[in-house]
Amino acid sequence: MTEFSSLTRVIRAGIETDSAQGAVVPPLYNSSNYTFAQFGVPREFDYTRSGNPTRAILGDALAELEGGAGATIVATGMGAVTLSLLALLNPGDVVAYPHDCYGGSWRVFEQLGAKGHYTFVAVDFSDTESAAAQLRELKPNLVWLETPSNPLLRITDVAAISAVGHEVGAVVVADNTFLPLVQRPFELGVDVIVHSVTKYLNGHSDVVQGAVIAKTQSHADLFNWWGNVLGLTASPADSHLVLRGLRTLDVRLQRHLENAEAVVDAIKDHPAIKNLYFPGLKTHPGHEIAAKQQSSFGAMLSFELVGGEDAARRFVEAVDLFSLAESLGGTESLVAHPATMTHASMTPEAQSAAGITAGLLRFSIGIEPAEDLIADITAGLDAAKQAAEVLETVA
Repeated sequence: MTEFSSLTRVIRAGIETDSAQGAVVPPLYNSSNYTFAQFGVPREFDYTRSGNPTRAILGDALAELEGGAGATIVATGMGAVTLSLLALLNPGDVVAYPHDCYGGSWRVFEQLGAKGHYTFVAVDFSDTESAAAQLRELKPNLVWLETPSNPLLRITDVAAISAVGHEVGAVVVADNTFLPLVQRPFELGVDVIVHSVTKYLNGHSDVVQGAVIAKTQSHADLFNWWGNVLGLTASPADSHLVLRGLRTLDVRLQRHLENAEAVVDAIKDHPAIKNLYFPGLKTHPGHEIAAKQQSSFGAMLSFELVGGEDAARRFVEAVDLFSLAESLGGTESLVAHPATMTHASMTPEAQSAAGITAGLLRFSIGIEPAEDLIADITAGLDAAKQAAEVLETVA
């Protein structure tokens, strides 16, 4: 029998498995419950919170995608974060997390820490030597990685930090939401991968979902058990939609990546930009590490505008194709203002420590024609430049 690639198996997940009617695409199993074969003899599925045929196909596909032993599909990306923490941690455990992580992750770390069950310590993982020294001193039970970071796209040396994490006895978890297919955390030493499936994996901005993918079967079983216990598992209908999105992930992602490179090349010298954050730039401090551990540089970018918040507002008002909205990874291009949107839950002190300023904008580059995106973002930058000039004149 021919041995096909992992990507082919992901694209064809569940295809031609319907023995009842011969449907090519696997059917959606909406049933909340399933009969027992006979008294005391359950079938593979009995209740959809515990397991569902449609969700199981998606879990197998995502495990195949990342090279893991199994995946637990949950209702939201934050549900994936929460499941990972509650399943892996014991009272008194210590978690090392990125100081510049996604605002929703920061909030759950802060709130769980405030309850006193666990201790959460912020670490700058972009400084490998300093982070390694801090981990050896902390001896955390869990190391949480997010690379590139959200929204400043700082890069963590995953292999180096994972090695130190294991040296001190920690489980290493990586949020790989930004880089499906592009980054392979398990091959770099990570134990658990989380995704906000809402983003690139689904790719159409019509589903909210998360996934926890385990490298080992023991961890896979643990997450499945806790997913059922906590009632975090995702709906079959959402899983059916994600399977549809997953089949086009590779072709969508190629367009995302090409567009991001084209946009960055077109705007990198624009005078309205104070700082441009994109790992593909050779001037980016994490460029060499990103080139080593990623097959591309992703389709997310951020920049800080010269005129601060006023310039950011003028930019947003001037663009037509970049929708002002949270999330990322859909076919449409988006712009977000992290300070008041994705990272608004952070305290001013935490925002400052992470480098999030009032003039910072984050972009999810979609799959529209690159020339249209360049024209639109340039119009926004020109408007921001005019705003900055007015402020300078007034000052």
